Amino acid sequence: MTRVLAILFCLLATGSLAEQLKVAVTTSFHNSGLSDVLLPAIATDTGLEVQLLVVGTGQALRLGEAGDVDAILVHSRSAEDAFVAEGYAPHRREIMYNDFVFIGPKDDPAKVGTASDAVTALQRIAEAEANFVSRGDDSGTHKKERALWNEATLDPDQFAAWYKAVGAGMGASLNTAAGFDAYILADRASWLNFGNKGDLALLFSGDPVLFNQYAYLPVDPARHPHVKAEAAQKLEEWLTSSTAQALIDGYTIGGEPLFVFNATPKD
Repeated sequence: MTRVLAILFCLLATGSLAEQLKVAVTTSFHNSGLSDVLLPAIATDTGLEVQLLVVGTGQALRLGEAGDVDAILVHSRSAEDAFVAEGYAPHRREIMYNDFVFIGPKDDPAKVGTASDAVTALQRIAEAEANFVSRGDDSGTHKKERALWNEATLDPDQFAAWYKAVGAGMGASLNTAAGFDAYILADRASWLNFGNKGDLALLFSGDPVLFNQYAYLPVDPARHPHVKAEAAQKLEEWLTSSTAQALIDGYTIGGEPLFVFNATPKD
């Protein structure tokens, strides 16, 4: 008995008995480096060991639907609303935002940098038949990109010579764009934290349609009784706290913030 108690004491001292919580998050959130800042603070303040499954928004939602995770952090409002409406989450909670930006060759052969709006930027890329890399992975970024092509009344799948869907995360897609000297739609945070910029540059931003909201959705225990609802709520309370706000707003690269905290009351 004494030996068992000693082992338990050691486990407690090393944090090995911390409650584990599985959260599916977007690759853009992870690639930004913000998770490396938040997770240690979450563990210290809440005792939760958050295990991240880093996937695109579409895959994160499917993991939530299957009950394979306890919560998700994603960025595609229409898909999130459907997730709640279909009973997979009791609510969505906005946490922070940044924006999508167009990245491309510094010499900008398609003249994206002088476009009046995001749709015009895509139309110019199509007219120039300039290389364009798409995430192609049903992520929030991919969903936004496809919505913009739709607004431009263009189907990029018809342009295989220059439209390259890679089916990969944000970091890998940016690497591919650097290799092809191509245009790409990225989130600002991933771009700022991207180390292999090469001859690429941020060419266009600022269109309101490029607003990029991130939201937290706990998986509903009424649908999946095994999920850790109390732990998911504890994480939600932390993510909407003043501590989280200070860390999120204070996370910068080269003096430029990557996200803006804007947590809202529950719907």
